[in-house]
Amino acid sequence: MPVAPDTTSVTSTSSPGTPRLSRRFFVAALPFALAGCMGSDLMRPRLGASQRSDPLYMSMYGPVTDEPFPLPAIDLRPIDPVYWRQEVYYSAPYPVGTIVVDPENHFLYLTRADGKALRYGVGVGRDGFTWSGEAVIARKAKWPTWYPPAEMVARDPRARPFADGQPPGPTNALGARALYLYQDGRDTLYRLHGTAEPWTIGTSASSGCIRLMNQDIIDLYDRVPVDTKVVVLGSGMTV
Repeated sequence: MPVAPDTTSVTSTSSPGTPRLSRRFFVAALPFALAGCMGSDLMRPRLGASQRSDPLYMSMYGPVTDEPFPLPAIDLRPIDPVYWRQEVYYSAPYPVGTIVVDPENHFLYLTRADGKALRYGVGVGRDGFTWSGEAVIARKAKWPTWYPPAEMVARDPRARPFADGQPPGPTNALGARALYLYQDGRDTLYRLHGTAEPWTIGTSASSGCIRLMNQDIIDLYDRVPVDTKVVVLGSGMTV
């Protein structure tokens, strides 16, 4: 059964040069059939005690064996089902195919036709490491090498061993895929990327980038081309 409609009024005050927008978002989960593990239609998590062992979601977030670095199944038990990939009603003033990130609620939406969107749970930057505004995906990478910014290397001892780059692999900070965000042809240094720490989805713990479960970033990567518009809502919006 679909959840009750949730109507939210949002006013954004993001980056300079970005128009101030007042908008009404209408979001409610839809049940629909799952045709496969990746890149397919989804089913809303079933309510009840058995939802964390739903075979459809167990399959969606199951092991991925056809990658250069095989991925284990994701343990969904510590992750609230609201952050599992699902299709929702989502009316927003952006064209179909736009990515909209709502950091405050830890959601990423990929807008679709008929007032719907695919919604993914995300982890976002902690206080002092947030970013908002509009950008485009200028580059996509599978199993990328991670190059931490110099500022991160200076402040974070965990990043210092990777000052010259962290090779691809299951523990890489960018996970299985990375989507690189640019503004006016310049790298923002922010990414949409995977994570080997799925329990951080739904939290604000990163150094600013938007992280998704590896199985979700693979799904999103396959759905969006280079030049896809990305809108990251600002913390100054009122709900």
